Amino acid sequence: MPNFLSVETIFFTVLGYSVSYVEFFGTVLYFASVWLIAKKNSLTWPVGIVSVILYFALFYQYQLYSDAMEQIYYLFASAYGWWAWNRIQKKGEGLPSGFSKKSVIAIWASCNLVVGFVLGFIMSNIHLWLPSLFPAAASYAYLDAVTTVMSFSAMWLLTLRRAESWVYWIIVDIAAIYLYFTKGIAFVGLQYIALTGIAVYGLFNWYRSRESLSSN
Repeated sequence: MPNFLSVETIFFTVLGYSVSYVEFFGTVLYFASVWLIAKKNSLTWPVGIVSVILYFALFYQYQLYSDAMEQIYYLFASAYGWWAWNRIQKKGEGLPSGFSKKSVIAIWASCNLVVGFVLGFIMSNIHLWLPSLFPAAASYAYLDAVTTVMSFSAMWLLTLRRAESWVYWIIVDIAAIYLYFTKGIAFVGLQYIALTGIAVYGLFNWYRSRESLSSN
């Protein structure tokens, strides 16, 4: 019986590039979840939960260990976001969004850089410390780690409905385009080109919604 979570199980091939089942469905569902959250649709959370499970399997097999562990965090953050957004909507409230104070944004940015470089050091050596779990050296350990930490922050800020989360996603998506094309995960790389556009739309839509709410 085929292992549909394996990157070796191919769904289809386009222009010589083989797309596995786990890459295709993980990508499609992730794309859908980002579009839904840009529209402030709470269905983003259950769709996102399925996508992160598939992406965990994908990234682990490509030795992108920071990205793989990132999916575990996304799983719990998505569950919390699903609960929190539904709780607000059951009260008959909208989902307002706006930017945090400049001082708060500066603190978040500084913490992201520091934690990202610490994680990068760990990831660049983890195959030496835990060879049974991480048999190969991590690819692009520092870039992968910094963008992973930024993704953590962006995801949490989304659950809190803070508009600066989209600025984080724009930066992460641009870095991901380079990372995934370099690693040869072209289908995911193409997705991130589109995700950059959605992140720009999400930033505009959330900020516009904030202005609309404040004017009522």
